[in-house]
Amino acid sequence: MEPIKEPKPMVLVSSSPHMHCGLTISKSMREVMLALVPAVLASVYYFRINAVLVIVTCMISAIVFETLANKVMGKPNTIQDGSAALTGLLLAMCLPPTFPLLFACMGSFFAIVIGKAVFGGLGCNIFNPAHIGRAILLASFPQQMTTFVLPATQAADATTAATPLAVMRATEKIWQAGGAAAAAKLPDVSALFLGNVGGSLGETCSLALIIGGLYLIWKKLIDWRIPVFYLATVAVITGVYGAVMGYPSIFPLYHLFAGGLMIGAFFMATDWVTSPITHKGKIIYAIGLGLLTSLIRLRGSYAEGVCYSILMMNMVTPMIDRFVRNVSFGGGQKK
Repeated sequence: MEPIKEPKPMVLVSSSPHMHCGLTISKSMREVMLALVPAVLASVYYFRINAVLVIVTCMISAIVFETLANKVMGKPNTIQDGSAALTGLLLAMCLPPTFPLLFACMGSFFAIVIGKAVFGGLGCNIFNPAHIGRAILLASFPQQMTTFVLPATQAADATTAATPLAVMRATEKIWQAGGAAAAAKLPDVSALFLGNVGGSLGETCSLALIIGGLYLIWKKLIDWRIPVFYLATVAVITGVYGAVMGYPSIFPLYHLFAGGLMIGAFFMATDWVTSPITHKGKIIYAIGLGLLTSLIRLRGSYAEGVCYSILMMNMVTPMIDRFVRNVSFGGGQKK
């Protein structure tokens, strides 16, 4: 009896991965650090040796804590992939230039061990590690985290100064009371854009951050939807709020270029692990970031809101991925 021949399948499916694009974890980390070079150079130009010390301290301590965490947990050493160095660099860009170096080391511990290692390592963390470190430092050392100095281009000595967002908060009270806007001595928008203002290392020069962000979009390492919809949401909400309150037209520009919005939009919110997978999910995620950031900045007691908004939306990312899923090929409509 002749055996029955089964029909040949029209599609042969083997185990994944089917095709490798040539992009590895270590190469991706190097590309992101390369995109941060303009912002690093700007921070060194404006804050000199203080910026160098904070950056080097955070990066070295992050590598050390990554090595120790892997050893304690019995895992192979992963410092060669560059993720620990990148986390340390991102954390440093969120710190003031005169931040105590011992506290900076503690921030690296929080970012690497609490933010990543306890969840299982790279790819398993649910929060952005650098912002976990920043959030814990802000709760532990609020005075040191909110003490800023003027750039070296403005003063020979380190002079304590308020951030543009803090000045804007004081200016709003003057505007609401009917006073003159000049009383708050707001810096020019051009100074915000170029970085010649006080603030954290990676929060001053918006131009450098935009250049780095566009490089990541060009290299297709991040999705353009997250930064574009994030920035657009903040611009629309602050613009409408400013128009209703009768503020000058520069109000939304200040919220775009001041604080950690640019570095958050291009380098923090776009983290591959903690952001949604689908295009629609990324848009929802970005709009949520913009709503939370604007709400905290406009109505909260804290002048900044980028860090906490990103951490809160990180918690929502699994739910977004659950309810905003692509339809499988041939699977019909989702129920």
